[in-house]
Amino acid sequence: MAINLEILDASQSQLTQNEQVKSLIDKGCDVICVNLVDRTEPTTITDLAENNNVPIIFFNRELVAEDLERWTELYYVGADASESGTLEGELAADAFKTDSSMDKNGDGICQYVVLEGEAGHQDSIVRTEYSVNTMAEKGVETEKLGYAIANWNRAQAQTKTAAMLTQFDNKIELIIANNDDMALGAIDALKASQIPKEEWPGVVGIDGTDVGLNAVKNEEMLGTVYNDKEGQAQEILNLAFAIATNGKTDEIPLLNGKYVRIPYHKVTLDNVEEYENKQGAVGK
Repeated sequence: MAINLEILDASQSQLTQNEQVKSLIDKGCDVICVNLVDRTEPTTITDLAENNNVPIIFFNRELVAEDLERWTELYYVGADASESGTLEGELAADAFKTDSSMDKNGDGICQYVVLEGEAGHQDSIVRTEYSVNTMAEKGVETEKLGYAIANWNRAQAQTKTAAMLTQFDNKIELIIANNDDMALGAIDALKASQIPKEEWPGVVGIDGTDVGLNAVKNEEMLGTVYNDKEGQAQEILNLAFAIATNGKTDEIPLLNGKYVRIPYHKVTLDNVEEYENKQGAVGK
């Protein structure tokens, strides 16, 4: 059976995305997959979908639960942001407890800064909260020196990190980044600084991108949290196909009839090659 796929880019405009969904519905699409521009503004799309009886699979930006419950044919495929933050916090806590050199001033407290993604983005908020809380739960006392919004962007993260390195005058012991690109921006700033590599603060990220994995392998990052994007894409396809062909959605691993969750995985120097191999296999 052939699958006809149309991909549209809303260019960060919720209004544009609303119009695109309307156009796809008018064309007779069986199911529409939507990465919401603004997760707090799903009403227009969900009303269009319900009024025209076209199921919607949301992904990447998770709606609040109440919005997803407005109609039976609304679904969400993605990872649990809290899990990524928890695993990132575990990576940081384990490193701080096992590597005494991270505690630069010897006070037993982890002085950290955060590179946060998009302002108001659910994953950004949750990743930050759970990473820091997990460190405390793991017995690491923390002190937040500062934070910067870097919009998931490597160049912005480099600029913001450089400013914080100057502001806090080598007091930073850990940089928590909401994604790998920002972690790599922090590393770029560290490379451009006068700080010897052995005195760098620890850096942790999330996503397990190719360049992120390479930074772990090169011991520039303490670790990252692998976001199984390939698994998410496969589950989106599986669910969309089941819905469009009147297939059995009960064969899809739906939680509460609404969610498909893909687990995250911790990546360190000890297991990074396993995930590099996974990326390579997908590429082939």
